[in-house]
Amino acid sequence: MNGFKLQRLGLMMEPEPGNPQEIEGVLNPAAVRGPDGELYLFPRLVARGNYSRIGIARVRFNDAGDPCGVQRLGIALEPEADYERLPNGGGGCEDPRVTFVEPLHCYMMSYAALSTIGPRIAFAVSDDLINWKRLGLAAFEPYVGIDFVHVDNKDASLFPVAIPNHAGKMQMAMLHRPLFPGTRPEETACQAASREVDLAHESIWISYCPMALEGPEPSHGEQPLGEERRRSCPTASRGPEPCHLGLFNSHHRLATPVSPWERLKIGAGTPPVLTRHGWLILYHGVSEMAEPNKGGRKLSYSAGVMVLSKEHPRVIRYRSVEPVLTPTLPQERDGTVANVVFPTGIDRRDDLGLPDCFDVYYGMADSRIGVARLDVPERLPPERFVDPPQAKV
Repeated sequence: MNGFKLQRLGLMMEPEPGNPQEIEGVLNPAAVRGPDGELYLFPRLVARGNYSRIGIARVRFNDAGDPCGVQRLGIALEPEADYERLPNGGGGCEDPRVTFVEPLHCYMMSYAALSTIGPRIAFAVSDDLINWKRLGLAAFEPYVGIDFVHVDNKDASLFPVAIPNHAGKMQMAMLHRPLFPGTRPEETACQAASREVDLAHESIWISYCPMALEGPEPSHGEQPLGEERRRSCPTASRGPEPCHLGLFNSHHRLATPVSPWERLKIGAGTPPVLTRHGWLILYHGVSEMAEPNKGGRKLSYSAGVMVLSKEHPRVIRYRSVEPVLTPTLPQERDGTVANVVFPTGIDRRDDLGLPDCFDVYYGMADSRIGVARLDVPERLPPERFVDPPQAKV
């Protein structure tokens, strides 16, 4: 096998007839194996007015072991916190990614919380994938004049193990995509085809957060943090205050647009999974279409592959020259947002004895969910971008 091969397996979910929670779409799911070994999806369910909840569904497989449908199990998160709600009753919990973070012995969900300040990265934690506890919004330290706190941010995912930061300290690592003013594809599409990329502002970033599980002794009258809560709370806090994450810091610009198929924008997609070559992610890129679709939309979202160094994930070992998935099916070309394939969930098929085989769950035109199978080659293809710091389109 000479390259990364991806083959569509079919449609997984679409809006359930008569269900008002899904009337505007079912899309962009997280995917993770539960304590019972079953595979669960956490789709974004969109009601009227773009009001988004995060659902939960168990994946069904056919006799060949291919995913063939889901059993809906209810709602994992509904907009309830201030940072998830709008004054008019709207708001949203959107586009989740779920990772079992091994040092914390728990599942961590990162998602986009929509409120009056715009989309921001939020977190929730669970021991069983059914019951979720909010941890609040991600907080960032400043970085050489770049403000991560007061800008929109989306497409966050966590590594499952501790990762060395720039100083070699083992910490929680997160991929994220801040949306600085002027970096949305609708804005960059107005620029000339030979535009220079703003490396600081049009990039996928990796940031780090300490994972201290021990904290100060409780003050008089407080009860020590119980073992169950200690295991499910990735902070150093004790006592009755809600669990929360520390500051993300050690920021590093990971990747910026370099290929024509991602000329306008890139964003992180599936959570990192470890392969023989390093940390694998599928990410999305946005480009202009030669011919607008029938609705006049000129943008197209495709998916590519990126492999990061196992020892130092800030180093890119491989990056797709061409996309591995583009919107070609009717369900991918026509929907709430046309011409979109948007990978967000990934499942290694160890259950089939295929450690180099992954099922990728992706949004189709912001309306449905599809699944495709990715085969990882024995060797990295020779044709690849590694995104040097001076990279330009």
